[in-house]
Amino acid sequence: MSARVPACQLLERQQDNYAALWVIDPPMDSWLADQSEGVVSGNQGVLNEWAAKGKQAHNPFERAVGEPLGKEVVLFWPKAHQLGIWWLKWLCEQLPTGTSIEIVGEHQGGIKRVPKILAELGMPCDKRDNARRCSLFVTRTAALDLASGNGASDSAWQRFEAVGVTLESHPGVFGHGKVDEGTLLMLESIDSCLPNKPLKVLDMGCGDGIVSAWLAQRGHHVTAIDVSAFAIEACKRTLAANGLAGRVLHSDVFSALEGEQFDWIISNPPFHKERDISYGPSQRLINGAPEHLSAGGRLVIVANGFLPYPEHLQRAFQDFQTLADNRRFKVYSAIKPSR
Repeated sequence: MSARVPACQLLERQQDNYAALWVIDPPMDSWLADQSEGVVSGNQGVLNEWAAKGKQAHNPFERAVGEPLGKEVVLFWPKAHQLGIWWLKWLCEQLPTGTSIEIVGEHQGGIKRVPKILAELGMPCDKRDNARRCSLFVTRTAALDLASGNGASDSAWQRFEAVGVTLESHPGVFGHGKVDEGTLLMLESIDSCLPNKPLKVLDMGCGDGIVSAWLAQRGHHVTAIDVSAFAIEACKRTLAANGLAGRVLHSDVFSALEGEQFDWIISNPPFHKERDISYGPSQRLINGAPEHLSAGGRLVIVANGFLPYPEHLQRAFQDFQTLADNRRFKVYSAIKPSR
């Protein structure tokens, strides 16, 4: 089997150099999963793929500082540069100073900025290879300033206020450092629809926890899930910052819920996978929602107006309504029949 993703194809040219390869924040690629010994990723789908092949798979918030990685470590540079900087700092904290690490990524994803970023962090940079519109750099971990008493990577967290709650945001989490217009429209549209009695609500794709905190403030019992470990950590911190309770689970759509049912499911579902439009997670959300709603339960989602969700809602629920439409975003509601 050959590599499919361009950045992995560039690594395939170096494969004779790897004996115990660990990959950090990689894309899904079967060749890479077969080639590597383990993975550290915030994406639950990636962790599931590696684990299914019997490989070690961890999210970065589960690993203790100093827990060993393999002899060869490759970081896949993310499109969110601040997240890439966070990964570099995390690796510097995890690995002994002077440990060699490689960084690979696509030119259109910003890999060309890496030499400047490394220089700003006091880390060396050598270019190893260039092909498939990708580049591969080699650097070494550096001793970072930990005088604050917290890990250097902890400085990436950003706290701000919105809709009456305190939010904790991290690079790479949807809407980092700001409130999404579609989410605001959704909250406004359901404010008058929510009953006074406490509901069992699922916040699907919780991001930084804005919806979960807003609902918990109003007395509802919230379960928040997201495919991203960064979102899970952000949501936990947001709930804690507001003194609110909620269950937060790392899950690829409904995978962690085992048939559990809810009164409401609320979501601002993603439709991008890297730079491409992808309806996969949203379709799985809509198609799986009836199974995870109690009789008379409601699904509420917000989406860009051009996305083809009405046809999916019609197929899954036989009927739906539009709660709000500001020409950019639409909020849809569908109810599971009582019988």
